[in-house]
Amino acid sequence: MKTSTQQPTIYSASCGFESACQISALPEGHRSRGLHGHSYFATIRAHLPEGWAPFPGAEVEELRRRLEACVAPLDHALLNASITEPTDENIARWIKHRLEHEFGVPGIQQVGIQSTQHSGVDLDADGMAHVWRRYRFQAAHRLPNVPAGHKCGRMHGHGFEVIVHANQDLGERDLSVDYDHLDEVWAPFHMQLNYHCLNEIEGLSNPTSEVISAWLWARMKPQLPELSWLTVYETGSCGANFDGQHYRIWKELTLDSAIQLKRAPNEHPLRGIHGHTYTLRLHLSAELDQLMGWTVDFGDVKTQFDPIFKAIDHRPLFEIADLPDGDTASLSAWILAKGRAVLPQLDRVDMYETRGCGAIVCADVEGPVIPV
Repeated sequence: MKTSTQQPTIYSASCGFESACQISALPEGHRSRGLHGHSYFATIRAHLPEGWAPFPGAEVEELRRRLEACVAPLDHALLNASITEPTDENIARWIKHRLEHEFGVPGIQQVGIQSTQHSGVDLDADGMAHVWRRYRFQAAHRLPNVPAGHKCGRMHGHGFEVIVHANQDLGERDLSVDYDHLDEVWAPFHMQLNYHCLNEIEGLSNPTSEVISAWLWARMKPQLPELSWLTVYETGSCGANFDGQHYRIWKELTLDSAIQLKRAPNEHPLRGIHGHTYTLRLHLSAELDQLMGWTVDFGDVKTQFDPIFKAIDHRPLFEIADLPDGDTASLSAWILAKGRAVLPQLDRVDMYETRGCGAIVCADVEGPVIPV
């Protein structure tokens, strides 16, 4: 794994739009063939060159502005008037093309379209469509190998969530068919996991998030060769990714802080003191501990990071001496540097000031940015 003191930054912006659509290529009787509608949510992630935005620190705001202008023709409109077969994938391709060729957005890494709370598509920099579907199951478990007194050693339960991601370059084909296929593949696993004690299932005697993701991968991959990675949410704020080889975990936190952008023009509103309820997501990568069944204990992540968290939560961030500025890219880079000093497994920090709008800073210059 290569590291760099000049961490690569990916800027992210999102917006929603309300649209009607009709997928004529679907067979008669399919639920999505008739005229219907969605509350869509679009996300763009891009490497942006220095000087692209009106001033340093304005990248997220400018990216959001251009994304909103790009999708404006789709809002409260019939998508078929702009896109022949408005599947999630084709909408993402339409947005990517317009952003690149009409709105001057360089370095696009991902365009995401979420059409429902539980499904969507992420289009990567190479044009590959990653279809995803979210599933839930309710289950009990305990971790038998944790030290005495560890809360996870007691029998307890979670409302688990699993996101199944599949690589499918489908072109003009309809994605709802593929969502249906994912549903078919998932159905027997739901029956096996939902309303059960995971420890009693063969292969899940130590059911950490990492072990669950690997257990599902081994059983789903033969049925779904396109499977690219699995995301397991143990709670709404932590979970694990597995792609067949590598484990990654994340821990999400929220903080309420005041900022000002020092490099904004004097008359710009971002120059003044303002604030956000930030969503901060810490990503860690490590080898699996074969005894414990985890890469890093979520509890240890919280404990080790807590002094850094307390230094930025409910604080005026512009008073931190070694923080260059208050934009999310500067904040992410600062948190990554501080965090790696106490959590060397930390290799990515996401910082969002509003939903989907913020910056991602990675220590791994070659690693893909997997959506969570």
